[in-house]
Amino acid sequence: MDIHATRGLGRASGNAIPATCMGLGCAQLGGLYEAIDDAAARAIVDTAWELGIRYFDTAPYYGFTLSEHRLGAALRGRPRGDYVISTKVGRLMEPDRSVRPGDCGWAAPLPFRPRFDYTYDGILRSHEHSLQRLGLDRVDILYVHDIGRVTHGARHGFHWDQLTNGGGFRALVKLRDEGAIHAFGLGVNEWEAVADAMAVCDLDCALLAGRYTLLEQASLAPLLDRCVERGVGIVIGGPFNSGILAGNRKFNYEDAPAAILARVEAIGAVCREAGVPMQAAALQFPMAHPAVVSCIPGAQSPAQLRQNAAWFAQAIPAGLWATLAREGLIDPRAPVPLPA
Repeated sequence: MDIHATRGLGRASGNAIPATCMGLGCAQLGGLYEAIDDAAARAIVDTAWELGIRYFDTAPYYGFTLSEHRLGAALRGRPRGDYVISTKVGRLMEPDRSVRPGDCGWAAPLPFRPRFDYTYDGILRSHEHSLQRLGLDRVDILYVHDIGRVTHGARHGFHWDQLTNGGGFRALVKLRDEGAIHAFGLGVNEWEAVADAMAVCDLDCALLAGRYTLLEQASLAPLLDRCVERGVGIVIGGPFNSGILAGNRKFNYEDAPAAILARVEAIGAVCREAGVPMQAAALQFPMAHPAVVSCIPGAQSPAQLRQNAAWFAQAIPAGLWATLAREGLIDPRAPVPLPA
């Protein structure tokens, strides 16, 4: 898989922008689970640039604004037309001195507390605040962050009403039509939320975390098939399913249950037999689907990022995919990468 190759993102509105097939997810710049300092965060972005990565995804929620600050500082001074940046809306970050290390999984968050707000005014304010933290005059893509029934439980209806009837989507359309952004979509862990949103709004794209991976393909039909029909580009977040496909035994940000551990072991056994690192298979598998534009693993260090890039580019024999399908470890309907 060519790390430098680009695919069009934001196709539904005709504003397709070239995103590199491998991007950088920037949650780790916000200290996801482990703290990193400013110099280490800068080194990760510098390494991504050196490798040819030109798509960067962040969010106000990552490190309670820390990721946006660090990413903006690292990109400042680089030609603005040479990279694509996405951030997210749906949470407003409010000053709060009670924030402590470890809050919401952030090792060293800044003193801000998130408050969900999917209204018209909330979306516009979130966008403006992100520009200020990033130090940029524009971002390319805005994703509505963490909307969904699993995420919000009993409050889902309230937040969905803000987005649909309270003007949230209308604000995003306004920003796109005025040229303030090129594209918008959802950034979620729930594929069903993307399907619901496509029924009521003309999305350009979606960042789907952990729901179309080597481990699970429940979103294959009807969502990804529908995205191909509608020209909605998919960005794959969490290609290692919170790390279990990379060896950390975490799934959906928690300790993995026994059934998941057993399935991963079975996938790993097939990969070992083929002489292929499971991580390489995990990064390359989703890219075969025609709806998928980019895959954006995170990295805790420059060395980890270089390793991800090597796995992304590693040659994989076609027999691996055939064996995984034959043993029921991937959906037989799923497109698989062609051998180089």
